[in-house]
Amino acid sequence: MNVASEFASSSLDEIKAALAGGTLTIYSVARPVSADRPVDRSGKLAAFTFSAPAFGTPSEDGSQVPSFVDPAVKATDVGTPGFARAVTADGKVVCDFSVGPGAREIKLAEVSCSPGAPVKVVSFEFNPEGGWPERADYYDSHPRTGFTQPKVR
Repeated sequence: MNVASEFASSSLDEIKAALAGGTLTIYSVARPVSADRPVDRSGKLAAFTFSAPAFGTPSEDGSQVPSFVDPAVKATDVGTPGFARAVTADGKVVCDFSVGPGAREIKLAEVSCSPGAPVKVVSFEFNPEGGWPERADYYDSHPRTGFTQPKVR
């Protein structure tokens, strides 16, 4: 997960609490480099509204149990999910998550979205390191905002 600078010093429990009543919007690929940046090249595919509290107790395998007002929502556009942005009830961006099949933070029951078709979250995990698990060799090898540049020897 990539956390917005306003929530960077928050604990995982504080982030979960901030999401109560907020939204989780699923977008097509092209996640912004930071949760502080606007979404500008991705299509909005579906949006979930978190209940209060936003998460139940973690399951035995360590995955989180999100609590949504509606467990399945209708897709609003055609596309392949790539990331999700979570915002508070008053619209503050909290963080971005990777979405899709494979080793992603959020897995959906569907591989792609079509207008009017149901979208459902089947697995939700927090990856505090912020990378894309399937491409750690690329995404986690480049400097990120707030981290020092590597030194050339």
